[in-house]
Amino acid sequence: MKHSSRRYADPPFPRDLAGRDRPDPFFRGLERLLDGLQPVMTGLGGAKYPRGGASGAGREVPMRVASVDRPAEDVAALRLEPEDGGPVRPWQPGWHLDLVLPSGTVRQYSLCGDPADRAGYRIAVRRIPGGTGSGEVHALEPGARVAVRGPRNAFPFARADRYVFIAGGIGITPLLPMAKAAARRGAPFRFVLTGRSRAALPFLDELPSSPSGSVEVRTDDADGVPCGADLLGSPGAGTSVYCCGPPPMIEAVRGALPGRPPLPFFWERFSPPPVRGGVPFEVELARSGRVLAVPADRTALDAVREAVPDAAYSCRQGFCGTCRVPLLRGTADHRDRPAGGAPGADSPDGRDGTVALCVSRAEGGRLVIDL
Repeated sequence: MKHSSRRYADPPFPRDLAGRDRPDPFFRGLERLLDGLQPVMTGLGGAKYPRGGASGAGREVPMRVASVDRPAEDVAALRLEPEDGGPVRPWQPGWHLDLVLPSGTVRQYSLCGDPADRAGYRIAVRRIPGGTGSGEVHALEPGARVAVRGPRNAFPFARADRYVFIAGGIGITPLLPMAKAAARRGAPFRFVLTGRSRAALPFLDELPSSPSGSVEVRTDDADGVPCGADLLGSPGAGTSVYCCGPPPMIEAVRGALPGRPPLPFFWERFSPPPVRGGVPFEVELARSGRVLAVPADRTALDAVREAVPDAAYSCRQGFCGTCRVPLLRGTADHRDRPAGGAPGADSPDGRDGTVALCVSRAEGGRLVIDL
């Protein structure tokens, strides 16, 4: 996306048909279907890639920074091209990739270029004060060598009769390709971009223009801070709502959604999701025998990093696989989404005897992990 470290929704799917705050099975199936189609898409494009994971999406591909643009204050837009000059893997609006920086830091960013461009990828990153990942990205210059994993699908763009796209600042990155795709096929849409000021908003010169759609730019300094109803407008039946931005904006839009008719709501957020429905449990570090208490409102990763500060992590959303560790004993309540090339995605349950510390919890009292 847009900021120092790539964050995802909690999860980026509408609530299920029973109204529970969990992914609807249909959209889980849609995500897996799209990832499963990627090898077919690649084959049609004529490119040859090794198999592995989800069509090899977990493999690191060496790339170079071909160019760096500054489309807004504190925003760097990078074009990445394969070092071997070959085509990049195909992707669709809403997909992201893992960027492996020269330091070894891994961050996730939305693809915000043109899916038809097979020569390279574009990402945009907002500098966050004190942000390790964003600071390193902003220091990159043309010619710098990095690597990528993916791309992966974690924010599915589903066909609908009409759309509302709501972007908060750098949240424009996953939504811009979606809106352009809607415009190309003549689907009615409303695109709302909001931020502190126009100077802080990237890609203003790329906003979609189509007889079927409308675009509205709102800035806090000129229009005031909008409420959820201002951003949502009055969408009718058959509208899918896509929202990307800070958690308060997402919650405001969610609260403004009409009860009837219920509208599909997809979102992507800038920060880790709050723990929902958590109960206390313990994590035992098998190598030291140390037992860590995990409170109901914290994650296993939080507890582990207090004991092991260099424990690896990245997305904190349960999809990248960086914090996944072998599970030796105990029954885990898996809350991750290991599709799209995350480690263990080839196993029957997609986890291969491992557990993602950032989101998963214990179904019993204790998890024993190989750490």
